[in-house]
Amino acid sequence: MTRTPYTARNGDVHLAVDDLGGAGGDPLLLIMGLGVSRFFWPDGLVAALIDAGFSVASFDGRDAGGSTHFDHATTGNPVTGLLRRRPLAYTAEDMADDTVAVLDALGWQRAHLFGVSQGGLVAQRTALRHPERVHTVTSFAAVPSDVQGAAVLRYVRLPFLARLTRMRHPAGREGDVAAGLALLRAVSSPGYPFDERDARLRVERELDAGLPSGVRDSRAQARQTSATWHGPRLRGLRVPTLVLHGERDPLIRPAAGRRIAASVPGARYVELPGTGHDLPRAIWPTVVREIRAHAG
Repeated sequence: MTRTPYTARNGDVHLAVDDLGGAGGDPLLLIMGLGVSRFFWPDGLVAALIDAGFSVASFDGRDAGGSTHFDHATTGNPVTGLLRRRPLAYTAEDMADDTVAVLDALGWQRAHLFGVSQGGLVAQRTALRHPERVHTVTSFAAVPSDVQGAAVLRYVRLPFLARLTRMRHPAGREGDVAAGLALLRAVSSPGYPFDERDARLRVERELDAGLPSGVRDSRAQARQTSATWHGPRLRGLRVPTLVLHGERDPLIRPAAGRRIAASVPGARYVELPGTGHDLPRAIWPTVVREIRAHAG
């Protein structure tokens, strides 16, 4: 897949951006989940979105991939980050503003947003904070944007998250690959085969790009989960919203997706049978069809 790199800037924060193709199509910005980079988007899914008439781009949020990292900040782990009342390094508003900075760098006045997990959270908040820049929101496997602190725990399967944070692998590239594969296998969809070849490709291309392993950087993940939100409630969201959630998501309960859809006026909820906290190849046609109809 051809990638045209850009750099977006939000103040002192630099954000790594890739134009993935489909020039002339409807602008669609992909927002990846907690800690991991833009290289984790499956090529086949991106190609299908381009074929469906989208101009597609992706980026690394702050503290991920090739974007600015806040390694000087005091940190814990993603679980303790969730429970903090004050952010470790930046706010959720800063992360929403990063999304707009990316749109500016791409020359897009408005775009459709498709966010996965933490990326779905960022997409919701961007639409709440900057509705004039967002055509539609598609949120997959995310928690509601206005639920914070201990209240998040009603939607997060905490034992599973804690188990992920305790994974240990040897130092070096092989350990990084093993850690990435272990994470992708853990969050995979019980109803579909795990595509280890595709998973390895995504993990290795992040490392081949010279990026740190986002899967292993629990300190950066903690900074992201601690980013508190002081903006509008979900019920104030007026951007057309599609909520996708895996029926068998091992990390975020489907009740989270149902809560988002119930909170946003006119939102549509689609629960994906057999699907976990990932996007297996078998559901790509459904996901693309839903996003295309939603954007239309």
